[in-house]
Amino acid sequence: MDHDYEDEKKKVYKKLIKSFFIGFLLITGLITYGVYWLFYDYSRFKQELIVESTSPGGTYTIKAYLNNGGATVSYTVLGELVFNQQNKRPKKIYWQYREENADIVWLDDQTVRINQVQLELPHQTYDYRRGVK
Repeated sequence: MDHDYEDEKKKVYKKLIKSFFIGFLLITGLITYGVYWLFYDYSRFKQELIVESTSPGGTYTIKAYLNNGGATVSYTVLGELVFNQQNKRPKKIYWQYREENADIVWLDDQTVRINQVQLELPHQTYDYRRGVK
């Protein structure tokens, strides 16, 4: 009799541990996705295309989007680099807070100036919080 009780107790314990583990993984996944969405998913900022400009050689196109964050947050401009001659995903290269316009000037096929910020493409990016990288 005691043996059956111990076996049943072990089964319940294993189910409980498995349930906690699955719950932990689920909560961790939701938190991870939330952090990604909040800090790294720029697609939510692409609200209104304000300007599009192609490099002189046609290698790149930059699309600038205006994001209206609402009543308590200022406008944001997001610049996206599109690779015209390569099958690559667009890359976020410019992000400026408290800005409503994007003045894009190509200096050559690899160098662009967006609102007085000069970038060497495709490697450099600008984020108002960190500067040019």
